[in-house]
Amino acid sequence: MKRLLSVAVSLIMCIRLAFSQQTVQGVVMDANSLEPLIGVSVTDMQGKTGTVTQSNGTFALKISNPEDSLLITYTGYHPQTVKAGKNKLIISLRSSLTALNELVVTASRTAQKRTDVPVAISVISPQMMQQTKAVTLDQVLNKVSGVYMVNLGNEQHTMDIRQPMDFGSNYLYMEDGIPIRTIGDFNHNALLEINQADVEKIEVVKGPSSALYGSDAVGGAVNFISKKPAAVPDAELTVQGSTEGYKRADFTASNTFKNTGVLISGYDANQHGGYISHNNFHKLALTGRIDQQISEKSKLTGQVTWIHYYSDMPGGLDSARFYGKNYQTPYTFTYRKVNAWRSRVTWEQDWSNRQQSELTFYYRNNAIGQNPFYRVKTTSNPLKANGEINNDFFQSYGTLGQYNWRFPWWNTHLMAGFQAELTPAGYVANYIDINRDSQGEFINYTKTDSLLADYKVNMVNAAGFVRVQTSPVENLRLVAGLRYDMLNYDFTNHLPATAYSGSPNGVNNFSQVTPKAGFTYDFGDDKGIYANYSIGFAPPDMSDLYYGVKIPVLKPARFFNYETGGWMSFDNHKGYLDISLYRMNGRNEIVSERLANGLEVNQNAGKTLHYGVEYSLHYQPFTQWQLRISGTNVNHRYIEYIQNGKNFSGNEMSDAPHWIMNAEITYDPSFIQDFDIAAEWQHISSYWMDQQNTKRYPGYDVFNLRINYTWNKFELWAKLINVFNANYATIAQKTAYNTTYTPGLLRTLYVGIGYHFTGHNKK
Repeated sequence: MKRLLSVAVSLIMCIRLAFSQQTVQGVVMDANSLEPLIGVSVTDMQGKTGTVTQSNGTFALKISNPEDSLLITYTGYHPQTVKAGKNKLIISLRSSLTALNELVVTASRTAQKRTDVPVAISVISPQMMQQTKAVTLDQVLNKVSGVYMVNLGNEQHTMDIRQPMDFGSNYLYMEDGIPIRTIGDFNHNALLEINQADVEKIEVVKGPSSALYGSDAVGGAVNFISKKPAAVPDAELTVQGSTEGYKRADFTASNTFKNTGVLISGYDANQHGGYISHNNFHKLALTGRIDQQISEKSKLTGQVTWIHYYSDMPGGLDSARFYGKNYQTPYTFTYRKVNAWRSRVTWEQDWSNRQQSELTFYYRNNAIGQNPFYRVKTTSNPLKANGEINNDFFQSYGTLGQYNWRFPWWNTHLMAGFQAELTPAGYVANYIDINRDSQGEFINYTKTDSLLADYKVNMVNAAGFVRVQTSPVENLRLVAGLRYDMLNYDFTNHLPATAYSGSPNGVNNFSQVTPKAGFTYDFGDDKGIYANYSIGFAPPDMSDLYYGVKIPVLKPARFFNYETGGWMSFDNHKGYLDISLYRMNGRNEIVSERLANGLEVNQNAGKTLHYGVEYSLHYQPFTQWQLRISGTNVNHRYIEYIQNGKNFSGNEMSDAPHWIMNAEITYDPSFIQDFDIAAEWQHISSYWMDQQNTKRYPGYDVFNLRINYTWNKFELWAKLINVFNANYATIAQKTAYNTTYTPGLLRTLYVGIGYHFTGHNKK
């Protein structure tokens, strides 16, 4: 009888306990962007029960007492304790100051701590994006060690990451891990096609990343992470303008309705007037996104981006105009226009705690029309010149898939995937007859029926890749990856063999196996080292192979990279330092040379060498002061290179400064809430302007100031670019044809105001 009574009492107590439990629900989001955070740990203070947030940031946890407190923790964010209560919780986490805890996805295609991957990777955080108020992407990318994005005006650009400032296909630009342009049709201005209003953060992988991402990922891979729909109603509108005729309006609006997140974003920018003649432009960028949570373990994302861009092309200035501060360009009709459409659908599936997959289908439609200044060539008649109007266009149909496994032994992660892409592309160029006036200005032109190029190329890219990470002993992580790429160019020429672009119909095939291997070792207390070996692969683009060519002869470029580095925090975690040393040997690197007749030709350099050190220091000596120093010291030279009978072996490569530095000091006074002021210094050292190493550009130093102030839902800011009004060139080049200087911004003031509405007060 006593036993029955005991069992009954126990049963009653269990039933009472079960009924006394309640389920607390909530959503966890980033305090700055309001985006839902995935995989956040939510536990009771005793650690007896816990859960993690789903892909829409939500969680549900059973507790016995609504007065209990919950501990919210997530890598890279400050932990937070909240009372459970009876209502749905909305929890905002603030990111921690140290970049050593940042999560990155580009280095491994999956989210990992930045210190767990054996590569040189830098993150431009949402906070840095918010503070910088970048008008052009170089204003934020140049804060990264080892990166110099060359501003060519009106968002036009080229890049310098472990390479000289050049215009070749040495970089891979991606949006959420998908290249924004097709392989085989690289454009150094590709970032014109980014919607800056939709960028949440940027990750930069320096050095070859071909083992994961394929060709062109040689000097580096830049991945733009898109904004996600906010967990609560959120909208922002900003407008800004400059003293040199620049005007721009940005907007973002998003919300999550139960299991559906919706976001739209975009901006409209105009440049009219200013001290540089023939330099107007207009850009409209729009993005729409829907995130659909199909089930607890399944998610579908659809995203569409459209870019319309038009810009005058003033070109570079000769020595007399540049040093005489005469910014009147001789080109009066040259232009560039871009229409780009990108769309994707991504399905994410969690099959179990140890297996996840992701499958993406994407489509691109792109056309670039130009009357380029760099195709303008003078003739023996001082009143005449010639040039071209061209159109480069393609469509891409692609799919990208990957599968991830986690194994219990040695904490091993395995990822395998594939990519397949079909791209019909084409290029048409018409000869134009140009008139000049007595001062040498190019004043107008006549389009002719003469075709310089008219061809189509069906490009097929198929690839498979695998990556494994394992930890056989504590604190040591070993990583290895391998990718096989096969590229097929099926070329059809609509012109005869006698034409300027007279290459015969044919097929060109390129294939490459690219490995990567490395390790990280964590000594604890935010100190560690890493090393890796990787190979980069860059096939010639279709324009390299077929434009102005009778017989395609270019070979793929290959790069063999050796790299080591480390990271450490110091002074009680008030500061941190990371450093990378690399040596990259190039084989058959594709370089461009402009001949005496103005014609640009691409050739394979036999052997090249690139080596250097990259370093980034962040330090907060006092609560109100922050210091950042990002720099690189490098050397780029030819080892074996003979061009048109001239031996350049042993010469430094042109447009290759030895020292690039960007430093910034920020003051955030405690007596003015939500106010900060910062001063920035950009330094470019001298460099050779030509491959013969006969003329140097002295480099430059530019200083910038900015002020941000947030009051209630309004934000005000001002930026003064080039405080001391230095006359400098972002790139200077000397060829057998001419010497040109691309002028940087003179002293320019930008002012802006923004209004931010949210359905939740940020904590």
